[in-house]
Amino acid sequence: MITVSGPALELATTATKNSLNEILLRLASKDHTLWGPEAEAEAAVRLNWIDLPTTSRALLPELDALTAWARTKEISTIVLAGMGGSSLAPEVIAKTYEKRLTVLDTTDPDQIKAAIPTDLAHSLIVVGSKSGSTIETASHKAFFTKTFQDAGLNPAEHFVIVTDPGSPLDKSARADGLRVINADPNVGGRYSALSAFGLVPAALIGVDVSILIDDAAAAAATLVEANSVAVQIAATIFDKGEQNVAFFDHGSDLPGISDWIEQLVAESTGKNQTGRLPIAIESAGAAIAGVGLKIGFQSGSAADLIILGSIGEQFILWEWVTALLSYSLSVDPFNQPNVTEAKERTGALLSTWNDGKVPPLKAAFEDDLFAVYSSSKAKDLTGQLHDFFAHPSHYIAIMAYLSRGIDDQAPELREVVARISGKGTTFGWGPRFLHSTGQFHKGGQHNGAFLQITGENENDLAIPHQNFSFHTLLMAQALGDGQALSDRKFPLLRIHLKDREVGLTALLKELGQI
Repeated sequence: MITVSGPALELATTATKNSLNEILLRLASKDHTLWGPEAEAEAAVRLNWIDLPTTSRALLPELDALTAWARTKEISTIVLAGMGGSSLAPEVIAKTYEKRLTVLDTTDPDQIKAAIPTDLAHSLIVVGSKSGSTIETASHKAFFTKTFQDAGLNPAEHFVIVTDPGSPLDKSARADGLRVINADPNVGGRYSALSAFGLVPAALIGVDVSILIDDAAAAAATLVEANSVAVQIAATIFDKGEQNVAFFDHGSDLPGISDWIEQLVAESTGKNQTGRLPIAIESAGAAIAGVGLKIGFQSGSAADLIILGSIGEQFILWEWVTALLSYSLSVDPFNQPNVTEAKERTGALLSTWNDGKVPPLKAAFEDDLFAVYSSSKAKDLTGQLHDFFAHPSHYIAIMAYLSRGIDDQAPELREVVARISGKGTTFGWGPRFLHSTGQFHKGGQHNGAFLQITGENENDLAIPHQNFSFHTLLMAQALGDGQALSDRKFPLLRIHLKDREVGLTALLKELGQI
């Protein structure tokens, strides 16, 4: 049974709870008019997540057959290529059940190279893309297709595709004889944890997904009750009135749940210059900076709210919380206009880089370790950082276009910057965050300052059928998002590391002296 406790519950007003109680049955019956006329068209085709604890049971026979086939092929390594909602939930499930899953949600060639299985013959690539046209996953699929072919293996025996019916990926994969499992097209990507996007990878790594579904179904039955845990949480987050909401799962039974909630809340609420900014912190005692709620997932933790429940219960709970919070905020919880903007800017840059290379750019400051790009006139890193922190802002977003699993010093920047600045500070791996907090950065409250970290790659990898490499794609994503932020006149500092390991160490040392 899912429970909520903590001193912050007193912040929720009776008026807000009554307002949300009044719409519970309408939400349960998938009333697409809840979020206003402008949201109706999108909501009309995005509400089937409400039924997933029941309807996803229909997937179980297909998943049983798929896992049986994988066993006969002696599949031992699963690589999941997917962005945002296609990968965050499976990663949480894998961590929760202590199962091995390689998640590839990047275009960084060093991380992609590290993800290539050593035993290709007994490996399976799961490609998840709702639209079927996501540039990251399309590039991953092309790369691994060639990798299997070069090894003399038939790609059709090493791919499982999860996508919406009729998508470009659905059509091409079926034409190529690949195994395809279709997801419900009336479920948005970030609400898809209990759909095929979450359940296919989970089943393949050996998780009993029927337990996830059963737990979610039991929780869902309680959420329509007056003053349910979903109402209490949504009302508390709304009535607290603060932009920043910190989440920490360290020491809990749900490692990684904060990252999944981060996407759900930030991408759903961050628009119309309003919203709530989730900040995933390292522990209960980590610096958040700024004012905000602190939400934990372990009994006895030092949090304003403590939410206990299984992973299946948490998935459906937070989807309800987000839909209810969006109602209070008067925003459409299902669109993501600025995610699309970032994609378009990336494509525009790639189309102008005719030789497939990043053009030379003039740095504001450069030395042996760094090339720094900003509007500051400072001639050393210390001055550049001081000028950046001097900008007025409510929060700082650190956006690291680096390699998870390799450049693992990078997340240390979050707490250091929070402590220096006294402002709410987020950390996101690029380009992953573009499908998450990237929406909030441009669509939410216009009060952020942005620190981009890019770097040279030790390796680069060609993308089959493209004139640009993965490194070029990664840089186009960073620079395209930088353009979107600069056009809004937001403070932006990009630090390019000429040697990632040495550069990160030096940057952390420099920040530690401020």
